[in-house]
Amino acid sequence: MFIPFDNDARQKYFQILNKVFDSGVLSNGKTLREFENKFSSFVGIESKAVSNGGVALLSILDYIDVRNKEVIVPSNTFWATILAIKKAGGKVVYSDCNKEDLCLSFEDMKQRITPETKAVVVVHIGGHIAFEIEKITEYCKKNNIYLIEDCAHAHGASFKGKSAGSWGFAGAYSFYATKTMTTGEGGIVVSKNQDFLNWLEEYRNYGGKIIDGKVTYPVLDGFNYRMNEITAALGIIQLERLPEILDWKNNLAIKFSQIFKNRIKFPNEMTSGYYKYIVFGYNLKEETGKVYDYNDLGHVIDKINIDLPNTSWISKHHVCAPIYHGWINACKPIAELEKYLIK
Repeated sequence: MFIPFDNDARQKYFQILNKVFDSGVLSNGKTLREFENKFSSFVGIESKAVSNGGVALLSILDYIDVRNKEVIVPSNTFWATILAIKKAGGKVVYSDCNKEDLCLSFEDMKQRITPETKAVVVVHIGGHIAFEIEKITEYCKKNNIYLIEDCAHAHGASFKGKSAGSWGFAGAYSFYATKTMTTGEGGIVVSKNQDFLNWLEEYRNYGGKIIDGKVTYPVLDGFNYRMNEITAALGIIQLERLPEILDWKNNLAIKFSQIFKNRIKFPNEMTSGYYKYIVFGYNLKEETGKVYDYNDLGHVIDKINIDLPNTSWISKHHVCAPIYHGWINACKPIAELEKYLIK
């Protein structure tokens, strides 16, 4: 697969790597701090980097302690979201999504709330913010339920000026190889809660903290979830490139909007990062993988018999037109694109 990482970006990356090697520090050093600070500025909320997006979710769930408590999550998500809840000791409660945005349904979520509900995980599917995020946020605040945002698809997404991860208690981003912003592997946690972020610095480092020159372990369930300096260096370059990548995707999306009438249509003041371009009822000559197919759904993998009609419908009726950065046909005029894509 072609990786669109041009010579200019490579040279900038190598320059940062030279600084890393000259520093003699390959983990938990200045480059990591620089990446975290720059990402914080980009999303408008403080962040801490970790080894992957799954760990980003797990850290939030471990901190709020969901052991033996219910966590509501849409079945229409990647299995990693569910695994994080299970690893943290939570009880997974599957909920339906909306057809309009493929994200968590507010009405269905409310029906699944019980006195045992500790948290709700909203997943910003496909690169856009969940359309009902305001309702979900308000409900969770009123009912003292933690709201966690899975932002694995949502690099560059915003709604009414707020980025993904800034609505709830915390958000988890992924930098896996397929993401709009990738470091191959990696993740980052964003939150306004300083106590949590301070705890996370220890949690990701085996729970350790140096006090008066001695290593102590105040967080007993920590582990090695650090992001190394080499990955952080790539993160700095990829973050610098992200606005250009988002512009590229948005320009292609403008063309697609003239071709696909049956598509996800965003509300006013919403900006998508276009991890996917989701359409309904089309037979495409070329497509990327579905967001999630029926066999990818959480309740299907878990072999739980539950009626989630919108989730099932979505899995069978959507397809995704290619919108990954570097797609070779993106430069075609609209008429040629339509002829190329639609059978």
